[in-house]
Amino acid sequence: MAYPKLTKKPGALETAAAVAKGEMSPLEAVDAAIARIEHLDTHINAVVVCDFDRARATARAMTGGKPAAGQTLFGVPMTIKESFDIEGLPTCWGHTAYADNIASADSAVVRKLKAAGVIFLGKTNVPPDLADWQSNNPVYGRTNNPHDHERSPGGSSGGSAAAVASGMVPCEFGTDIGGSVRVPAHFCGVWGHKSSWGLISKEGHDHPLVAGIGAHDGALSIAGPLARNAADLAALVTITSERPLHTESKPVKKMRLLALTGHPTCPTDEGVRVPLEEAFAALEAEGAQVDRTSDLLPDLARQQADYMRMLNVAMARGAPGPNGKRASATDWFDLLDEQYRNEAAWARLFETYDYVLAPPAPVLAVPHSEGRIFDGEIEVDGQQVRGAAGLCWAGLATFPNLPATVLPVGGTGDLPCGMQVMGPRWSDLSTIAAAEAIGQVLHS
Repeated sequence: MAYPKLTKKPGALETAAAVAKGEMSPLEAVDAAIARIEHLDTHINAVVVCDFDRARATARAMTGGKPAAGQTLFGVPMTIKESFDIEGLPTCWGHTAYADNIASADSAVVRKLKAAGVIFLGKTNVPPDLADWQSNNPVYGRTNNPHDHERSPGGSSGGSAAAVASGMVPCEFGTDIGGSVRVPAHFCGVWGHKSSWGLISKEGHDHPLVAGIGAHDGALSIAGPLARNAADLAALVTITSERPLHTESKPVKKMRLLALTGHPTCPTDEGVRVPLEEAFAALEAEGAQVDRTSDLLPDLARQQADYMRMLNVAMARGAPGPNGKRASATDWFDLLDEQYRNEAAWARLFETYDYVLAPPAPVLAVPHSEGRIFDGEIEVDGQQVRGAAGLCWAGLATFPNLPATVLPVGGTGDLPCGMQVMGPRWSDLSTIAAAEAIGQVLHS
């Protein structure tokens, strides 16, 4: 199986270790990352808000110092999705009307990462309202996939994934309600983690319409990291988590896995199916129990319909939908009941299976489009399919509030392919550990 090549650069923990040993200073780490951005971003356009002067000043102040307790990422340069507030930088969510909206305080994720020693270089590109599998907007323009500049890096955390995949920065942080961490990781061939809903605070990640006022975190949406390896994902989740987490790990040969490539609401393209089927076969050869179907699996068509209803209400914050109808409080509580029953069904499934393996999306990186992917069509095995139907694999983990870790498993031509590893709620570090173990089998 082919693995598209990425620029080989140190990861976040590797960089922190080099800084701690005195092999490089924080300023040298920052300057090297800035040089990579200036060299690479002309053709990719991932880092759209630059904060290089403040980053260098922070790095100079840290140079000569030693990591304090808890500073796991001391001296590590990184960027973050544009929708997270960083004090003094714009947060516009891709809208020209809010291009001058300057954040007055750091978001919770930024505060925690700074406390861990991170040095922020700037912010990465998004689609308007974080509502597309592209990262293109009238303020900052279009971000290209590092593997093929005629294709999308994904969205809405597409700038995040492109920055990591190209080697500009070792790690990033995005958000995900419709695959917005997982799909960019899949399109760009990097690691990404959709956290359990409620695990990581999204304080300071608010639409500019409510900037500075504060808003409810909202249903379904989560914050989660992107990186080039599993260890960095685990560190980023641990640093930003709002609750203690533990890790359960077992060798692949002892795993009980449910592997899926088919969904009743959308076909899966051969470019995705083939790398995943090869991965499943490799895991079986390693001794894992890999089932392809189970009576424990919830009704996926019904789950997807409920997910789409909840997603549309959550994204519109209750405003009327395309049909002109507004969701009532009764509609919302009925959806919450459906979500609870769905989450309970998945919990029962995970009493039998350790993890569920599935595609992050039904297609590989899509060609650039002038309109939203979800309003148009995607090509699946030569046939045109509604773009919105492609959200089926995103909803698999999103609707029941479950964690899912994406790892690269192969590719078709020059385009990478990922796989998501789902587990029970709050098993975030375990799904990352499982993805790492699976990756060691596949990438050896």
